[in-house]
Amino acid sequence: MDGEAVASEATGNVSGIKEPRAVSQGHGEGHGARLPIVAMIGGGQLARMTQQAAIALGQSLRVLAESPNDPAAQVCPDIVFGTHSDPAALAAAAEGAAAVTFDHEQVPNDLIEALVERGVPVSPSPAALVYAQDKLVMRRRMASLNIAQPAFAQVDSVDDVTKFGDEHGWPVILKAATGGYDGRGVWFVDSTEEAAEILAGGTDVEFLVEERVDLKRELSALVAHSPFGQGAAWPIVETVQVNGQCSVVIAPAAGLPDDVALAAEEMGLRIANELDVVGVMAVELFETKSGELLVNELAMRPHNSGHWSMDGSRTSQFEQHLRAVLDYPLGDTRPIAPVTVMANVLGAAEAPDMSMDERIHHLFARMPDAKVHMYGKSERQDRKIGHVNIVGEADGSLADAEYVEAVRARAELAAKFLSTAVWTDGWDPHGEGEHK
Repeated sequence: MDGEAVASEATGNVSGIKEPRAVSQGHGEGHGARLPIVAMIGGGQLARMTQQAAIALGQSLRVLAESPNDPAAQVCPDIVFGTHSDPAALAAAAEGAAAVTFDHEQVPNDLIEALVERGVPVSPSPAALVYAQDKLVMRRRMASLNIAQPAFAQVDSVDDVTKFGDEHGWPVILKAATGGYDGRGVWFVDSTEEAAEILAGGTDVEFLVEERVDLKRELSALVAHSPFGQGAAWPIVETVQVNGQCSVVIAPAAGLPDDVALAAEEMGLRIANELDVVGVMAVELFETKSGELLVNELAMRPHNSGHWSMDGSRTSQFEQHLRAVLDYPLGDTRPIAPVTVMANVLGAAEAPDMSMDERIHHLFARMPDAKVHMYGKSERQDRKIGHVNIVGEADGSLADAEYVEAVRARAELAAKFLSTAVWTDGWDPHGEGEHK
């Protein structure tokens, strides 16, 4: 599928802020007179990469960051320092903004609602964002829309888990309804005793239980939706998980029938429209061995499964998110090559003696076409510190398994070298000539 923009029903325009902005702790004071300000809550790598897209549009993102060392705070000129749970910090970041959006979904919903009551245009709205914050609320909403998903049940006691497991089969998946990400807050449970132990440690957390899916692979449908009602979908991608954390993304997903890919794109657009999402949304999917697609989770922000779009699509997810929250016409989402593969750069068990600068030097000497995106983070084990995109040659074909695998192998090789300073294929730059 080419992921071309698809129109959906209009949902109305975003209103402007009603109150004048206060002085922030950044230095973007003259900026608002030229172009609208977008404020992003959270100073992580998603905000950092959104700032890169904002620059190309002549803008400068305002960021609510906790520390000058946060990835976005290192590159944004307009910063408000504070936490996402501090109402005063949220209000300061929102002052004068044409749109307030999010780097993560952890902002308490009552604080977001308070901004909306003041007339702040928040995208996505708290009414939509709750479906990315609370997995149980999301499951019920998907059920009401007759969207295919794993069987699930609310857990009020360990007996609920036992009943569900006996009915749907063991093992089961036990999830915290809120707060989990990258595999955190998710447990594979084989028995009532295991479930009881987990539940005993989470007395203040709501849980749900889901059936374990007979999984072929995981996919992601990345879409964008604007206040005007325009929708756009990128091609469906395959996401490869390692220890519950995204490791590799193959865009588009190979071996997915055209009609299934189109149905998945349309489902993503339908969900965004039904939930009145404004901005980029990722629908994480399970592809079962029987060929069914089931919704796993939603993320209402730029997403790891869309990082490939920075180099492999006509419009990146970060530019598209800005277009959507500002109600600009959405951009062309078609890929520029038959396949692009993204591989996450994760912190090694022990940081290499070789500096990151030198690692990048060696990588570019061997792979001059590698597109490196580092986040300005310190290295620690399994921490996402960057990613590498490898764009496949234009004369390749997604139907050619060897071509796809070769692009994937190069992306993983590059990311692993940036993590460990070791070429895992045993390549010797001195023996073969570093610039060969």
